[in-house]
Amino acid sequence: MAQAAELVIQDLHVNVEGREILKGLNLTVPTGEVHALMGPNGSGKSTLAYTLMGHPKYEVTQGQVLFKGEDVLEWEPDERARRGIFLAFQYPTAIPGVSMGNFLRLSLKSKRGADVPMSEFRKLVQEKMKLLKMDISFLSRYVNDGFSGGEKKRAEILQMALLEPQIAIMDETDSGLDIDALRIVSEGVNAQRSQDLGVLVITHYQRILNYIKADYVHVMVDGRIVRSGTGELVQQLEERGYDWIIEEALNPQGV
Repeated sequence: MAQAAELVIQDLHVNVEGREILKGLNLTVPTGEVHALMGPNGSGKSTLAYTLMGHPKYEVTQGQVLFKGEDVLEWEPDERARRGIFLAFQYPTAIPGVSMGNFLRLSLKSKRGADVPMSEFRKLVQEKMKLLKMDISFLSRYVNDGFSGGEKKRAEILQMALLEPQIAIMDETDSGLDIDALRIVSEGVNAQRSQDLGVLVITHYQRILNYIKADYVHVMVDGRIVRSGTGELVQQLEERGYDWIIEEALNPQGV
């Protein structure tokens, strides 16, 4: 029997430059669901994102990360991407001299393991660009070079749409976006929601969750998930901030 296409994180401990950042994190993200991971700055949210994609700076000292029942931690970053895990960066890197068109076609070739005929690629990428209200001239521009914040994030979501991952990790995709750009990016994510895609939305603020409705919400404090819930939890955080939940997490006995 085939393993479910879900991401399972068990008792994950991660060090960065000798300092423990993740301290026993547990989380499961199945395909077909959107999970939001919230928390104050410094709680370890981005550390989790980079660890899941295999950044060498992040040292896993304990725990497991399973995808379809296999140990992700044994895979190189490019294998994680080919196997169906995608990361949308908070700060996408510019690549001067490489056009978006060539970058996307090579990315798709790497994912499929075979070249993609130009006619098929053009038809596919134009369909995906319509979702994000992007002009076709975007393909001739260099990757993220001179892009606005909104254009960089739309380029990330375009890659996600084209590569069709099974698990997408969005690391503070709302960072630096105005309301119009946030709405367009969110519409692009919502258009891809299906039973074949699980999404982990990592965010500090509630506003992106006004557009991307999460099935479950998790709050992270000091390297652990300390509370999980649904939309009501998001509303509580919006009204009360993080102080009350930090106090509960760090002082559970109320002493």
